Amino acid sequence: MANFGKSTATVAAWNLAGFDGIDPERLQRQADGLAMIDAELVALVEVPSDAHLDVIKARLQSRHGVTYHSRFIDQQASASHPLNIAVLFKDGVEVENTELLDGSNGGDPGRRKALLADAKIGRFDFKLIVVHLKSGRSTDDQRLRDEQCKVIGDYITEIRGPQNRNPDVILCGDFNMIPGQDISNFHFLGGDDVMDFISSWDLQARFSHILEAGRANLLDGFAISRRFSTEYIRGSLRLFPLHWSMDIGRQRFRETVSDHLPFVASFRMRDLD
Repeated sequence: MANFGKSTATVAAWNLAGFDGIDPERLQRQADGLAMIDAELVALVEVPSDAHLDVIKARLQSRHGVTYHSRFIDQQASASHPLNIAVLFKDGVEVENTELLDGSNGGDPGRRKALLADAKIGRFDFKLIVVHLKSGRSTDDQRLRDEQCKVIGDYITEIRGPQNRNPDVILCGDFNMIPGQDISNFHFLGGDDVMDFISSWDLQARFSHILEAGRANLLDGFAISRRFSTEYIRGSLRLFPLHWSMDIGRQRFRETVSDHLPFVASFRMRDLD
C-alpha cells in the first residue's frame, strides 16, 4: 500500500469546458491549474479525447514533476461535440472497474452516461460516480435529467442495499442542476434518501459556473453517501478559486481556462501506513 505522507486525501471535480474543443494553450493552462489543485484524484468532465489527457499528464510531469494516471472511456455520443468523463489520479491511488452506467443517458445516445469506478487512496475506499447531466433550464430539459437521475439514484440505492457491500459513495461532476430549483432532479439523484448533497448545503451562496454575461450559478455538484461522515472532513468542500490562484480574474479565466471552477473536498485516510 502506498504511503502518501499525509493523513487526508483531496478529491476534486472539474468541468474542462470542452464543448468546442480545447486548444493547446488552454490545455496547458488547465494542466497548470490541476497542479495547483494538487488532488490525489480528480473527476473531469467535458474531456474531448484520451489524447487531451495525455497532454495534461505530460505537462504535469514535465513542468510540475508530478505523475498522474487516467481512466477514460470514449462514449462516442457526438461526433461534432465529443464530451467524455475521465478520472486523473496520482501514483499509489487505485482506480479500477471503470465502466459506464447503462441507461444513465436518459435513453438518448447523444448524452453522457455516468462513469463508475472503484477507488482507493490508502485505506480510504469508495465507489466513484461522475456525471455530466443534461443541460438547459426548460421543462423538457428537467424531465430528461429526471430520467438520468432515476437510473443513477436506483443504482446507488441498489449498491447501498443489504444484499451488497454498502460501499461509501462519492457522486460528483456537472449536475446542470441548481439547488432550490431542480428539486425533482435532486430527489431522484439521491436514491432512496442515500445521498447528502454537501455542495447544496456548504456552498449555498457560491457559484461554480461562470456565464458570459458575468452572472454565475452553482451548476456543478458534490455529494457523499450519508454514512460517510467518519471519512469526509465536514466543512472541507470548497470551490477552488483557480481564477484568483492564476491571477487572471474571473472573466479572463472563463475565456482562457474554463467556465467552471473546480470543487475540492478532504477525506480522512484511515490507518495510513
